[in-house]
Amino acid sequence: MKRPPKLTRKLVLEDPQRSSDGAGGFTETWVALGTLWAEVKPLSGRLSGDGLSLQKYRITLRAAPEGFASRPRPDQRFRDINRLYRIDAVAESDPDARCLTCFAVEEVSG
Repeated sequence: MKRPPKLTRKLVLEDPQRSSDGAGGFTETWVALGTLWAEVKPLSGRLSGDGLSLQKYRITLRAAPEGFASRPRPDQRFRDINRLYRIDAVAESDPDARCLTCFAVEEVSG
C-alpha cells in the first residue's frame, strides 16, 4: 500500500502575466495565485550546455479540479522562498484523484 504524501513544504503557485511593452514586444511578470502545501522529492539532475544546473523534482500536493486557479498547469511555477520550480507536467497521482503530481525543474546558474 502506498503511503500518503507528507505535505510539509509551503509553495507559492505563480502564473506568468504578459503585457505589451509598447515597442512590439512584451514583458512578463509572475503573479502569485496562492499557497499550497506539498511534498518535494528530488529526481535526476544534469548540467546544461549553457552552465545551468537542471534538477528535476516530483512535487505532490492535494488535488484540485480542472479549471480551478489552485490546480497547477505546465506554464506555471512554484516558488519556495528563493527557489523556483518550473512545472513541466501535471497528473493525478492516485486512482481516487486525491493528489496531483507535478514534475518540475529547478534551474540554478553555476
